[in-house]
Amino acid sequence: MTIRIPTRPETKNSVWLADWLTPFEPIPLLSGGHVQTLVGNYWLRPALAIPVEAETVEVDAADGSRVLCHGHWQPEAIRSSRLTILLVHGLESSSGSPAILGLTAKAWNAGCNVVRMNMRNCGGTDAWTPTLCHAGMSADVDAVLRHFVQKFGLERVAMAGYSMGGNLVLKLAGELADQAPAWLRAAVAVSPPADLAPSVAAAHEPTNRLYEWYFLSNLIRRFRRKASLFPDAYSTQGIGSIRSIRDFDERITAPYGGFEGADDYYFRASSGKVVDRIAIPTLVLHALDDPFIRLTAETRETLGRNSSIEYVESQCGGHCGFLTTPSGGQDTSEYRDLHWAESTLIRFLTVTAGHSDGN
Repeated sequence: MTIRIPTRPETKNSVWLADWLTPFEPIPLLSGGHVQTLVGNYWLRPALAIPVEAETVEVDAADGSRVLCHGHWQPEAIRSSRLTILLVHGLESSSGSPAILGLTAKAWNAGCNVVRMNMRNCGGTDAWTPTLCHAGMSADVDAVLRHFVQKFGLERVAMAGYSMGGNLVLKLAGELADQAPAWLRAAVAVSPPADLAPSVAAAHEPTNRLYEWYFLSNLIRRFRRKASLFPDAYSTQGIGSIRSIRDFDERITAPYGGFEGADDYYFRASSGKVVDRIAIPTLVLHALDDPFIRLTAETRETLGRNSSIEYVESQCGGHCGFLTTPSGGQDTSEYRDLHWAESTLIRFLTVTAGHSDGN
């Protein structure tokens, strides 16, 4: 199902009758894609004041790769029956990103368990794995899910990802297809680069060079750090001449990740090629003014055609921004949080997956 949201809906139509979906009305002064992206992703949040447990999870026994997770668990008596939401961050980010922290607070307040997962090398864990991280490592998400289900006997689990994390979530859901375990109840992807090749190309456009420079400088810095930790595995020769993300993927990600080249990497790692197989309730949020995420017409059509997917497309929102005009009043059904995507994500998961204890 494709739901297209006009920038400023004047009337409530049938779209807004869904239990989890409310109108998205951007803040008037923040209605552009670049502004939504920059302000939305760097908006400061209050510090989390809920219990947290840090835990190491092995994601690949073959090479001993581990990732760092932060768990926020409801009391033991109700833990297994409450919905557990696994959150996955974006490229060169971490479990401490503003969006992930905002989602954590909302999910906790809704009575959920929350696991904030760091991708390989993220969150200060460069020494925890001899490998690099890339957009196709959906098996890591699967390993983390199964680890906590086995450890706590969890009955209902959902996964949600922002940007590259959204691609990993969609890719895993597509790979599992109709063989997904019974405890995996739903998934959400916000601004996912489901088509990596056109998205990487868009990041190299003149108007987006600031974003590309930011990601590329972080990627190169991390690669230099990995090479210092594992000098026998990596060489930094010629890395100073890399000027684009595609060039980095062609010369670094692909050869060290087992791909034939950047094109092979983009094809094999893109979730767009498997979204037609997704069989669990899934929400995908995408803004048409996202500066550098490009979903092909074929992928958008596939998302809209899959009956298990709610594909919500807005005119405005930027990349993972979706800052809306807050409203309130005595009627709490009319309340809209500033961070529209986060609130929509939590409502979708609680309505779709819920808690097995009925609360």
